[in-house]
Amino acid sequence: AKASATPIRDRESGVTTNRTVNFVISYIGKPILVGLCVAALLLVIFPDFRQQHSDTETSSMDLDRRAQGNEWTGPVSYSQAVKRAAPSVVNIYTRKTTKPSNHPLLDDPYFRRLFNNQQQRIQSSLGSGVIMQEDGFMLTNNHVIDGADQILVLLYDGREAPAIVVGKDPETDLAVLKIDAENLQPISVGEPAQAKIGDVVLAIGNPYGVGQTVTQGIVSATGRNGLGLNTFENFIQTDADINPGNSGGALVDSYGNLLGINTAILNQAGSAGIGFAIPADTAEKVLNDIISYGYVVRGWLGMDAFPLTPPIAERLNLPLSHGLLVRAIYNGSPAYLVGIQPSDVVVTINGEAVTDRQTSISQIADVTPGAPIELEIWRQGKTFTVTAVAGIRPTSPL
Repeated sequence: AKASATPIRDRESGVTTNRTVNFVISYIGKPILVGLCVAALLLVIFPDFRQQHSDTETSSMDLDRRAQGNEWTGPVSYSQAVKRAAPSVVNIYTRKTTKPSNHPLLDDPYFRRLFNNQQQRIQSSLGSGVIMQEDGFMLTNNHVIDGADQILVLLYDGREAPAIVVGKDPETDLAVLKIDAENLQPISVGEPAQAKIGDVVLAIGNPYGVGQTVTQGIVSATGRNGLGLNTFENFIQTDADINPGNSGGALVDSYGNLLGINTAILNQAGSAGIGFAIPADTAEKVLNDIISYGYVVRGWLGMDAFPLTPPIAERLNLPLSHGLLVRAIYNGSPAYLVGIQPSDVVVTINGEAVTDRQTSISQIADVTPGAPIELEIWRQGKTFTVTAVAGIRPTSPL
């Protein structure tokens, strides 16, 4: 009996052990097995989960990269923008022949022979330009080519071509040139009206004649006027370096689209980083009008006026704080035909309050000749409205 008792207990113990193992497998092992299967499936579907970073610093760097990917839209390098825009920017070289002044002593044959009065002096200057159309039309600044006898254009690929002047617009300091060459790459035009302060911009040109150069900065301001540089001013201000020779070159956005034509720097001591460009939409209008008509078509009212400032209003005892005080009216002009008189004050133009002379001049110039312009006039304590029909602004208004 004793001999058979031990095996019986062992068998019972084995049964108990098997039951325990089955219990563990049934109630604990199955969830673990299911979890492992789910984890494996997730690794197949989402490979990014395979690489886990236990290092806190590495995880923080990844978060920063992801945040930059969601919020930062600027490229790390602007080489693609330059590659896209640079072939459309040219170097311009001009030559101008000047004769010395006729001094009375030079009427004498001896002195004339001594000073060789027949010699002429050659002046050269340099600048930049932008190819706007593949048939060879390009833009530059008027002051770059003004008075030049010869204009030579150096293309991005090293080719040279003589240029002719198609037309000029001194009121915006722009000029249209034409060259005969094949395989020209016109620049892609952007939307300067959408440019925001802080946007990255690149200035491409030929500063000091060293060759094509790219400088980088941001848009510092938009709509700058009142600088006394041009009749019509609506400049994009930038801190991208613009130096002598950059005039007429391109100001492009971070994708290589043209935003403006570089035209001037603030030439004062300590004024580094203040440059100005003519918006691309203004430049395009000048280009298209000159090609189509030979001059720029602008609206015109034919009145001479100056801003009404609070000191002037107080001195004249006028109950106004803003407007344009009319000084003179041109006979037969649109303003004359609707009865506007000297000493009238133009308060609004097409419903917009008059704030400064430059803005008002540009607003009138932007009206298509033949289109109506509604003016609110103040005269001797009374306000009334007149509707004038825009005329064509003379190319050299008095």
